[in-house]
Amino acid sequence: MAKGVRELRSRIKSIESTKKITKAMEMVAAAKMRKAVSSVLATRDYSNLAWATVLQLASKTSSEHHELLKKRKSDNKKVGLILVSSNRGLCGAFNMNIVQKAIDSIKKHDKLVAETEIITSGGKGRDIIKTMDYNVVADFEKKDITMSTADVSPISKMIIEKFIAKEYDQVFVVFMDFVSSLNQSPRVKQLLPIEAEPDEFLGVVGKSSGLETKKEFIEEKQEKYLKKGDFTFEYTFEPSPAVVLEKMLPRLIEMQIYQAFLETEASEHSARMMSMKNATDAANDMIHDLKLSYNRLRQAGITQEIAEISSGAAALSK
Repeated sequence: MAKGVRELRSRIKSIESTKKITKAMEMVAAAKMRKAVSSVLATRDYSNLAWATVLQLASKTSSEHHELLKKRKSDNKKVGLILVSSNRGLCGAFNMNIVQKAIDSIKKHDKLVAETEIITSGGKGRDIIKTMDYNVVADFEKKDITMSTADVSPISKMIIEKFIAKEYDQVFVVFMDFVSSLNQSPRVKQLLPIEAEPDEFLGVVGKSSGLETKKEFIEEKQEKYLKKGDFTFEYTFEPSPAVVLEKMLPRLIEMQIYQAFLETEASEHSARMMSMKNATDAANDMIHDLKLSYNRLRQAGITQEIAEISSGAAALSK
């Protein structure tokens, strides 16, 4: 019995030590999450509206003005897929969910795509996708905090060069979209060629303004502008469409990749915070159960000792 009490005491002490670690990690993740969310919210409106503008521009501008606007008609397309994940674990199924979204997208278009080349940024996603025998052609170092578009510039330059050289017919980015601290959603977004997909902005374009779908976003803009004098967008290029698009489009592609990194980082810290909170709560439950067992065992030991003392005293009195 004494051995059992010592074992329980040792386990309680061990779990309390673990609980201190998970609680500290939860607090660190919460602090990082607040900074990451601030960065996301500071750029999200610009990123989304800039992309909505360029999609509108692409629909009204001839694809002959720039290579990034040209759609490739091919039965067997070659696709580049940027996979953005985290460098560290301890964030639940965060990285697995991103990788699974990428795999689902590859399988969905398997019949139309001859080859999919994966470009990774983030050690965990890279390691997972490599074990599944997918074609990883490049891996870019991912910083813990993405400070500016310069951090994603090498990826942006690579995919633009390969698209212009016709090595890729389409380019997508897979990332974790930050919805709230409790909700993160993996998402696939087409970057090249620049064209609006039916579900391109579902749950994203109007997020900061409370609008949840592309349809609601467009309807709000139509109500504000189109119903007042049948206003329509027209674009005038100075000095020429080719010069303007050459400066504008690569920067906007870079901005979309940068935003994907920010969204993923905010989601990562949120997922880690919740994972560590759940671990701390589980440790508290285990400590409670072990202390209960410990007290019961001690009580049983004390009762047994009292019974033995009483039996000994009764035997001596005879």
